[in-house]
Amino acid sequence: MISNRIMGLLALGFGLAFAAPAQATVVAQISLSQQRMDVMVDGVRAYSWPVSTARRGYVTPTGSYRPFRTEKMWRSRKYDMSPMPYSVFFRGGYAVHGTTYVRSLGRPASHGCVRLQTANAATLYALVQKKGMARSRIVITR
Repeated sequence: MISNRIMGLLALGFGLAFAAPAQATVVAQISLSQQRMDVMVDGVRAYSWPVSTARRGYVTPTGSYRPFRTEKMWRSRKYDMSPMPYSVFFRGGYAVHGTTYVRSLGRPASHGCVRLQTANAATLYALVQKKGMARSRIVITR
């Protein structure tokens, strides 16, 4: 039997502390070895795109990240104000973003960011905007 005090706390919303954390509904799974991104939406693979990650001498970090910032158009101060359309930042200055260097997609070519065709970056950006950063993940594996 639940006491009146517990019932009162539940009625005030304190029971939410025990609720399961929200599951990611947008997951961008990036394979460094395959140079490919699969995008899962609500647990179903919705997209699969070629990407470019870090070339020799640079690093794309592996791990699972929650995006912390999005920018429709960002310019890299570190790399000569290079355009980074539809950026989804996941760790420091690392982002998934669009590129005009589409001939390089499918092989390592970046300074560490994950590049993809600009239209595909716009799709991922819109999904993260719609579902929310708290419910999105960027997962990078070797």
